[in-house]
Amino acid sequence: MPAFAPTVSPAVQALRPDFRAVSVRVTGGRNMLAEPEAAVMLQAAVAGVAEGPAWADEHLAAWAEAYRAFGARPNRTPCSAEALRKRALKQGSLPAINAVVDVYNALSLRYAVPVGGEDMAGYAGSPRLIVADGSEKFETTADGQPAVEAPDLGEVVWRDDAGVTCRRWNWRQGPRTRLTEDSTALWFVFERLDPMPLSAAEEAAGELVDYLRRLAPGLQADVTVLG
Repeated sequence: MPAFAPTVSPAVQALRPDFRAVSVRVTGGRNMLAEPEAAVMLQAAVAGVAEGPAWADEHLAAWAEAYRAFGARPNRTPCSAEALRKRALKQGSLPAINAVVDVYNALSLRYAVPVGGEDMAGYAGSPRLIVADGSEKFETTADGQPAVEAPDLGEVVWRDDAGVTCRRWNWRQGPRTRLTEDSTALWFVFERLDPMPLSAAEEAAGELVDYLRRLAPGLQADVTVLG
């Protein structure tokens, strides 16, 4: 397993002492543009999104509270799990992206938990969750063209040595570390707050690893808890 050690800064932990995340590092993995099991998992998760786990509504409300605490407006820029849920409820479907992304989106819906999936090959150093000072650079796209933004002062972001990789905790991922069908070194993070049980986040991560092993039986996986 290459040197790749995600961390959570003390400032973020002070903002939300209840924050814990399950980090999954995978090498020798495999992805595909489309795969039948992934399609079935995503469709089933969309069909059952209104049911959800017992903690779903309170967990998403906790994320909205966390966003407001660092100055974001969760009604305009909700956490990734809330955004997926709203799309699934409104549209009755979610577009397929690629097999691994479809599976972690399905798990995000089923467990009402923000899930990030990234290509470790796109990283400069290790990811760290910090409170931004506003000078960091976030490479993104605007109107189909490359663009560079800066996070707001006090915003919670994931970053590496080259800049921000995900804005507003888990709201928008940058294209530099995005998973594609060619990705083989994969990193995932399942981010939870109270009242979601940590054991449920670990269970969701385990389901993802099980799926990835079906695609690539020889992969190596390392699962740790952050925070």
